[in-house]
Amino acid sequence: MKKFKFCPMCAASLIERTKKRVECSADCGFVNYDNPTPVAAVIVECDGKIVLAHNRSWSNTFYGVITGFVDHGEGPAQCAVREVKEELDLDATPAKLIGVYPFERMNQVIIGYHVEAKGVITLNEELDSFKLVLPEECVVWPSGTGYALRDWLRSRGIEPEMMKPPKK
Repeated sequence: MKKFKFCPMCAASLIERTKKRVECSADCGFVNYDNPTPVAAVIVECDGKIVLAHNRSWSNTFYGVITGFVDHGEGPAQCAVREVKEELDLDATPAKLIGVYPFERMNQVIIGYHVEAKGVITLNEELDSFKLVLPEECVVWPSGTGYALRDWLRSRGIEPEMMKPPKK
C-alpha cells in the first residue's frame, strides 16, 4: 500500500511515528492511523448447500464466500444481506454473526455471518462462476474468510478439512 508523503491538511511532510502510523511534521494535528477496513464475509446457505464463488479478478481457481466492504452508515449485518442480493441476486434471512477475524495482509477486519437464501442465483459483474457445496464437503482455507467458514461448520458438528498450502 502506498503511504502518504504529505499532510492532507496542511501539506507539510509526514513523519513515521510507528510502523503503522504517520503524523504531520507541522503542528496541524493530522495523524494517519491506517485503521483496518471492515469487510462482511457471508456463508450463504441455499437449499442446504453452501454457495462458493469465483471473483473474475482472481487469476487462480480459488472459490470463496461472498464478501463486501461495509459502507459508511451501514452495519456489517446489513452489508452481509446487501452483498448476497448484489452479488447473487438472492433474498437472504437476517444475518447471524459467526465471528470476527483479522486479515492483516489486506489490512481488513473480517466480520463473518451466516444467512439462508432463496431464489435463482444470478451473478453480478464481480463474479464469473459459483458452485454449490454440501457443508460436509467444504474445504476451508487458512485466512479470515476461511476461518469464518470453519467456525460455522464446527458449529454444525462438522470438522472441515483444511486446504493444503500450494507447493513451492
